[in-house]
Amino acid sequence: MGRVTARKPVLRIRDGQRSTRPDTLTVEEPMELRVAGRPLTITMRTPGHDFDLAAGFLVGEGVVRRAEDVAGIRYCAGATTDSGNTYNIVDVALAPGVAAPDASLERNFYTTSSCGLCGKASLDAVRTQTTWPVADDPLRISASTLSTLPEQLRAAQRVFDSTGGLHAAALFTSDGELICLREDVGRHNAVDKVVGHALREGRLPLRDTVLMVSGRASFELVQKAVTAGVPILAAVSAPSSLAVDLAQDAGLTLVGFLRGTSMNVYAGAERVVV
Repeated sequence: MGRVTARKPVLRIRDGQRSTRPDTLTVEEPMELRVAGRPLTITMRTPGHDFDLAAGFLVGEGVVRRAEDVAGIRYCAGATTDSGNTYNIVDVALAPGVAAPDASLERNFYTTSSCGLCGKASLDAVRTQTTWPVADDPLRISASTLSTLPEQLRAAQRVFDSTGGLHAAALFTSDGELICLREDVGRHNAVDKVVGHALREGRLPLRDTVLMVSGRASFELVQKAVTAGVPILAAVSAPSSLAVDLAQDAGLTLVGFLRGTSMNVYAGAERVVV
């Protein structure tokens, strides 16, 4: 669609000298997600891989669990006064027998990186909706293999090279082979796009894989990893305390500050082989 980046004029000041030139920026637009024509949520995202984003979001909410649960995904027209298509409304049709999202999930506000519940209620909610427990996943990975993931992730961020304004999430094998990478202005959206791609390819649960993210490891990202069956989540920055609590509770291996050969393992240390 050619809407991932945009050119905007900018005044540049370097060593006291002024110049005007266009700059390449990351596009941020709202996407409304509908299920069977009924609005569910609106998220601010970078356009691209929108169907993966929609599918991944529904996996994280426990609505769908396999490719067969989704009958179809399409863009809706009529988002403008002339009934044109802005490609900002996505409607998901569920397969017969798949229950629609509970009305309590409807969110009439923008979804941001801080969305979600807090505290014990959140831990209980994830525990009850998790389809594939990760605690028994026998995956083991060497620390040396983990240390290669940040550089691979950064090298594959094509849009980041031109904008410097995107998060990334990538799925790797236990041998460090890149399976899928997605970029987005929101780190939770980037993870949803990766999970949604896996769902549509029939890869769930994501056993024997590592999910690598470019920012910090929030509670929500741990939640999304657990609900997709990912046994290891690694981040280049710090986790939150609630993220560590959930990882320990779910049996997920959580790695933070993964930079070069240095890393902190906050939960599930038995999977990391030194």
